[in-house]
Amino acid sequence: MPLEIVRNDITRMKCDVIVNAANESLGGGGGVDGAIHRAAGPGLHEECMKLGGCRPGEARATGGYALLCRYLIHTVGPRYRDGAHGEREILASCYRNSLRLTVELGCESVAFPLISAGIFGYPKDQAMQVAVDEISGFLSEHELQVYLVVYETDAV
Repeated sequence: MPLEIVRNDITRMKCDVIVNAANESLGGGGGVDGAIHRAAGPGLHEECMKLGGCRPGEARATGGYALLCRYLIHTVGPRYRDGAHGEREILASCYRNSLRLTVELGCESVAFPLISAGIFGYPKDQAMQVAVDEISGFLSEHELQVYLVVYETDAV
């Protein structure tokens, strides 16, 4: 199955999994994280607080609540400093771990935002390259429909 890059609001995507670019507390925040928490409703915050947080590069699953998905996968991307502090590997781990968890959950479709390219400051062109590389590599071995959802045209 393919990788599609689409311009949309990720909270309106209808698929099995939506990936949330979360912060380490999983308590909601700004950008994509805040939008997903607002759209999902208060039950999401309650479930996230029971997970005990998430370290950069890791992924955790919750229910989808009021969103058009079965599950949310929360992953914490790197805060971009200068590209010389392991940012690329952490970002790549976000995609790998989220994709692996999507398959473990028995799902067939997943929508990703461009992780770390907003308030975490990762340069959009570099973030896009990491996303495409990791997703393409995963799809060479797995059957999955993957959407890379961008909100702004300058991300593409």
